[in-house]
Amino acid sequence: MKEKYINLFTDFGFKKAFGEEASKEHLISFLNTLLPARHQIRELQFSQTEHQGATALDRKAIFDLNCVSSSGEFFIVELQKAKQNFFKDRSVFYATFPIQQQAQRGEWNFKLSAVYTIGILDFVFDDEDNAHRNEVVHQVQLKNQHNQVFYDKLTFIYLTLPNFTKTDDELETLQDKWFYLFRHLHELDEIPPRLREKVFLSLFEKASIARFQPEERQAYESSLKYYRDLKNVIDTAWDEGHAEGREEGIEQGREEGIEQGREEGIEQGRKEAAQASARNLISLGMLSDQQIATITGLTEYEVQQLH
Repeated sequence: MKEKYINLFTDFGFKKAFGEEASKEHLISFLNTLLPARHQIRELQFSQTEHQGATALDRKAIFDLNCVSSSGEFFIVELQKAKQNFFKDRSVFYATFPIQQQAQRGEWNFKLSAVYTIGILDFVFDDEDNAHRNEVVHQVQLKNQHNQVFYDKLTFIYLTLPNFTKTDDELETLQDKWFYLFRHLHELDEIPPRLREKVFLSLFEKASIARFQPEERQAYESSLKYYRDLKNVIDTAWDEGHAEGREEGIEQGREEGIEQGREEGIEQGRKEAAQASARNLISLGMLSDQQIATITGLTEYEVQQLH
């Protein structure tokens, strides 16, 4: 392999750098750059990444990293390699699990610990307004009509890392340095001077492909191939399918010549876009119908009809 260090957007690379007991210091350092002073993490305990829910639907919730701090805060850390339909819905759905698991038997006053969902994204949001389109950190909380925080114990933090464009000479904060590594670790041949801190030296050691055992190297290469193939196909399917479907929908609305027809046409266009995306994913042959349904927003039955 040409690369000296792992790609942190691969499943193997992300777990190697942040999801092992020996990598906890990396995860704590990274998360603390995103958290308020009152919720800074001193120690973490990893939880099961698969939610042991009461129903089959609950048990389909599988997180990349699921952990609890020593002071009781819950953290879901998700790596997202490519755009998905209903991505925000999925984030909200996943956030309900650490809330539910806090329920206590018998008398309980419903007091909850804070829950954070951290989404590390290898894409940008299409629905951001122009004033905020280039931001890297997007923090979301429940607010009232006066833009005041209504509930401060449920927080979503999304990182649109393609928007981070600083060079290694421009890195100033600890957060800058972590963002830079997510973007560029796999491109580096040596450790930049501004990253010669203890936590980063430890990360570079863990991320060195030359140190891997043969089975680890093989697992990483498979993970890297999957990342590249999946990202390429999903991005292509999303771009081509949505462009095609949206144009057809708008054209259909124009032909009908009334507002209702236009809305129905756009909705039909969205449906056709999802179907086009699903066909592209089916042609890849590496995803199940269930996975394709999750990505496109179609039902599993609708995906099966496209084969």
